[in-house]
Amino acid sequence: MTPSPTFRTLALLGGLLLAGAAWAQEAAPDQATGQASDQPPAATAEQAADQGAAAADETAAPAAEAAPQPDASTAEGGPVEPTDATDGAASAAPDASGNTSDDPSPAADPQGNEAAAEAVPPAGGFDLPVIGAPRHNGIGFQPAATQIAEDVHWLDGMLLWIISAIVLLVMGLMIWVMVRYNARRNPTPGTFTHNSPLEVAWTVIPIVILVFIGAFSLPVLFEQQEIPEGDVYIKVTGNQWFWTYEYTDENILFDSYMIGYGEGNLNPEISAQLAAAGFTDEEFKLATDTAVVVPVGATVVMTVTGADVIHSWTIPAFGVKQDAVPGRLAHLWFAAETEGVYFGQCSELCGKDHAFMPITVRVVSPEEYQAWLTQAKAQFPAS
Repeated sequence: MTPSPTFRTLALLGGLLLAGAAWAQEAAPDQATGQASDQPPAATAEQAADQGAAAADETAAPAAEAAPQPDASTAEGGPVEPTDATDGAASAAPDASGNTSDDPSPAADPQGNEAAAEAVPPAGGFDLPVIGAPRHNGIGFQPAATQIAEDVHWLDGMLLWIISAIVLLVMGLMIWVMVRYNARRNPTPGTFTHNSPLEVAWTVIPIVILVFIGAFSLPVLFEQQEIPEGDVYIKVTGNQWFWTYEYTDENILFDSYMIGYGEGNLNPEISAQLAAAGFTDEEFKLATDTAVVVPVGATVVMTVTGADVIHSWTIPAFGVKQDAVPGRLAHLWFAAETEGVYFGQCSELCGKDHAFMPITVRVVSPEEYQAWLTQAKAQFPAS
């Protein structure tokens, strides 16, 4: 007898579940070492090159041109630094955006400027608190760092009160009807079919509520979408799976990768990279090797686009989010009011490593920003 389509579907789902369970068991952390069992302890240069070639074959052609490639010179257990797919210069050098690579040698500076490399102080060059980041067991929003975020938080709170009142009213009416008009208490049901005052009420009241909400939400929307004149202009391009930033008025261009990208789960090597960049293990998968640096209080206008697929650039503490669509230029703006470090994530599914393209923004004083510009112009020239 031929199996039914339902039976074949259930059999397929069962096979997928068994395969997923087997993979999860193989990837479980080793109790003795605390690292994933599917990650080799040490790879030779040939193995690292083979793995990089296999990873490149699995991605699309545009992604393969932009994705980081392993360096055979660091394959002996050291972290693999990404290459700059935009201008061909090495972007894994100690960077002026607030992070350093794991290679402290002056040769890591693409300009060969040893003094510039040594000029970047420890902890990324800025003594800044981490403000915009997720918290364990946290609920609600991150602290608002812009006026837009404050307005969005207020609007959300107002809508929560309205929605809660509607839910309680509808639930109360349903319970009252079930208790008052059940078959036992009301054996003879009514025969009417219309109630004009009630029908007018349940039509007019929702309209009034929506007009009230619109009167407060539309100004917030216009505040986000009406782009003002900026003090700093940055073009951000989403790639699989990193970000490219260009300070269009300053001739600065650099790529931004997650610290530890492609190096497996958190391990001592990644922890050392995070510490060298001024982060802790808590910021793993949030911190990047280079960061957007902006002055506090300045109006920053960002032009957002994509190089391959749709991405989305967002910083929750700023109250901004904009899709990066290939072939289109979109804009967002913000004016950060508090110095600190703020994290974000790509917020549009963009492929297998979507979860590994975070965003780091450092808000610094105007003096520190000017000093950073001087370093970045020498370290990350756009041409």
